[in-house]
Amino acid sequence: MREALAAYMRMLRPINCAMTGFAVLVGAAIAGRSLSALGPWDALAGFAAGFFVAGAAMVFNDYADREIDAINAPERPIPSGVVSPEAALAYGALLVLAGLAAAAYTGSGTLAAASLAAASALLYDFWGKKTGLPGNLMVSFNVALPILYGALLVGRFDLTITVYWAMIFLANTSREIVKGIADIEGDRAKGVRTLAVVLGERRAALIAVALLLSAIALSPLPPVLGDASLPYLPIVAVVDAGFLYSSARLLARPDRNTALRVKREMLIWMLLGLIAFLAGSLW
Repeated sequence: MREALAAYMRMLRPINCAMTGFAVLVGAAIAGRSLSALGPWDALAGFAAGFFVAGAAMVFNDYADREIDAINAPERPIPSGVVSPEAALAYGALLVLAGLAAAAYTGSGTLAAASLAAASALLYDFWGKKTGLPGNLMVSFNVALPILYGALLVGRFDLTITVYWAMIFLANTSREIVKGIADIEGDRAKGVRTLAVVLGERRAALIAVALLLSAIALSPLPPVLGDASLPYLPIVAVVDAGFLYSSARLLARPDRNTALRVKREMLIWMLLGLIAFLAGSLW
């Protein structure tokens, strides 16, 4: 029982899901210019919608990837036999329903946005992932969507929100390409046309770094637009330095082991980026 519970938790990827829920709250705080822009129940519902819809996407991704994972990562819950494919489908469906219920609590607009996120995640998991770059873009749309979802919760959109969305979109697309380098053996065996498979690890790494540099280039814009205060600058400087460090490592050795480390590092830099966005909007 303990092994099964651990496997279900691993499929959920709670840190990633919590980052999605946190991004919703960051979007609301940026748009509302205050942590109290939402009432406590609306804030909880916004976080829950992001958390559960992201969790469903993770679980369905594991289900769709079960044959590839049997090559790349046979220790994962489904290929290892700890979780059956049927149980994984049921688990994903429950998470979708929980996310949509939370979204419905805050209105029809947020329900529509959460439904779009869930539908695009399913489209990616069962079709888009084999397309390579188009699939990467689908994932990044969903990863960046919580910032817009949070703004929708408070009913305010502006150029700064769009810039933040673009930075997340570009950085995550870079990370998806890096993940393709890490998974190249299984992807090639199953006909998944990632950039690493089509162009090779070196060229894929160059494209990933170019996207990351584009995100870094956008980072000075929020203060220029007058929508990010002094605390934004030192935190985002650390984020930019971290991305540059990870980029240098990837370019120096664009192989599976380096890509595995770099994709984990990038998740840390992206979390710090959300903190920078939040700090710059509140002080």
